[in-house]
Amino acid sequence: MTASPDVDVAILGGGLAGLTLALQLVRRDPSLRITVIERHRHPVREGAFKVGESTVEIGAHYFAHVLGLREHLDGEHIRKFGFRFFFSDGHADVDRCTELGVSRLLPTTSWQIDRGRFENFLTDHVRAQGVTLHDGAVVRGLDIGAGGATHTVRYEADGGPRELTARWLVDASGRAGLVKRKLDLAERNDHDANSAWWRVSGHIDPRAWSTDADWLARCTPPDRWRSTNHMCGEGYWFWLIPLSSGQHSLGIVCDGTMHPLETMNTHEKAMAWLRKHQPRVAQSLEDGDHALQDFGFLRHFSHGAKQVFSGDRWALTGEAGVFLDPFYSPGSDFIAISNTYICEMVAADRAGQPINGMAALYQQLYFSFYENTLTLYQGQYGLFGDAQVMPLKIIWDYTYYWSLLAPLFFSGYLSNLQVLGALRPLFGQARTLNLGMQSLLRQWGERNASRGADTAPADDRLLDQYLIGWFRELNRQLADTLEPDAFIARMQADVERMHALAAEMLAHARRHHPGIAEPALELLLDGRTPPVEPLLDAAWYAELEPAVALEA
Repeated sequence: MTASPDVDVAILGGGLAGLTLALQLVRRDPSLRITVIERHRHPVREGAFKVGESTVEIGAHYFAHVLGLREHLDGEHIRKFGFRFFFSDGHADVDRCTELGVSRLLPTTSWQIDRGRFENFLTDHVRAQGVTLHDGAVVRGLDIGAGGATHTVRYEADGGPRELTARWLVDASGRAGLVKRKLDLAERNDHDANSAWWRVSGHIDPRAWSTDADWLARCTPPDRWRSTNHMCGEGYWFWLIPLSSGQHSLGIVCDGTMHPLETMNTHEKAMAWLRKHQPRVAQSLEDGDHALQDFGFLRHFSHGAKQVFSGDRWALTGEAGVFLDPFYSPGSDFIAISNTYICEMVAADRAGQPINGMAALYQQLYFSFYENTLTLYQGQYGLFGDAQVMPLKIIWDYTYYWSLLAPLFFSGYLSNLQVLGALRPLFGQARTLNLGMQSLLRQWGERNASRGADTAPADDRLLDQYLIGWFRELNRQLADTLEPDAFIARMQADVERMHALAAEMLAHARRHHPGIAEPALELLLDGRTPPVEPLLDAAWYAELEPAVALEA
């Protein structure tokens, strides 16, 4: 007979993915024996510990409501003022450049999270819930069981060797990928992007970028500084994220072929790059009292995995599994999804149910979410400086997210087989529609670039997403509680709107480039005409007109 394991679940890594998984597991089943093994000593440094500070709807909902941490988030972190985009490459006069964002807060809450502060809190919180957490511990070896056998972890902690056996083994060790390396599960993808980042003391406030009263008054409190501010140009974007510890997170993310990492892999080089591409931000950093806190860089950060869930009771979560791209901040979203599937499998196993089929199904779903989201980034960085096409892409990408993956998570139907079965054709249709739209947008940007159009003019316009009623409602309705039939019907209506939006954008693209074609998209739209009442009203499209002159 097999000896009883020491613990029910061993989690390798006590960062964001591992700590939230431990908390989610113990909230669901307080009798679980859980051990987390983490290499960092706690408490860790606030403000300059890890990047990945911006949350969006799924991750924010997971932290606040699934894990019950709303009070901590409200009290110890910054309420986010949405995403904001400035098409300002080479411009010091940012207030004269195209801006995309909201003038008022959208209904669904998200936060800018100080990762050091959050992970310190989570460490104490999971311990208080009865989870055993060994910090300052280093994993030295793994024996991964198969066919019902337990797993063994050998590690060093408190100056001596230790060993434990576990029924479940979860790799949440980030890029160390302990189980991933052991089982040779690493998988590259075709998204060639790099990043360099650093943190500075003090906050960078865009109000200092202008004395124009009208520009300053465009946003109601809490004002632009609380946004995840994206400074955009061809082949790159630059982030500014405020932290509650009184610091600011900064980072360059770029297409590796257009902006080589070697041009920004030291702080001195990164500042030289910033002076060229975003001179107003560079000036803010150099004129203010913004002491450098840290600096890091990463080449080819995006990656997949051959497998993340196994019927042999092991799993990968967080960056130990897959990682997409920080644009749109999906990291916490995918932690929320993978952790939820792991909790479902652990609960089923505890109830004596077979999990081989669950592991295969959840992995198929998880990989489909990863692959579909990756299409938003792959080959699209050339668009990032195009102030005509990129705002439309961002509207489309939000619509795709708020119509499909986000409501599926918010509703609690992420693992509901009845709902998933009913939605499968709809998700397939939406996937095809999105692939066609991403191709159309890419072609549109390439055609703009080939004729040398100035797609990032200095024209001081705000494209205010808050004024788009249906768009704002998509965000609000995430919080609705619906029975399965009503939920499915609403998702069908939302995907139907996506068809209408695609037809409208295709027609607009053809006004600028009459020969543009995307056969797969046109086949799916099947002769649809744009809505009589545009989803993006005439004023929105008129605002985009200065970006490029219409072809004769």
